[in-house]
Amino acid sequence: MSNIPEEILQAVKEKAEDGKISCPKARKIAEDFNVSVKLVGDACNQLRIKIFACELGCF
Repeated sequence: MSNIPEEILQAVKEKAEDGKISCPKARKIAEDFNVSVKLVGDACNQLRIKIFACELGCF
């Protein structure tokens, strides 16, 4: 169903609090794993985690 690597999904789950993750944390995950912010955004969507405090309109 998903082409999102498990380590990305796990990183998003670990950084999210109360079903939300901040934009800087999401961008940091993308940087740390050398993947696109879109992939991290897709992972958040799949996990039903909302991104907040978006600074650049990446998500």
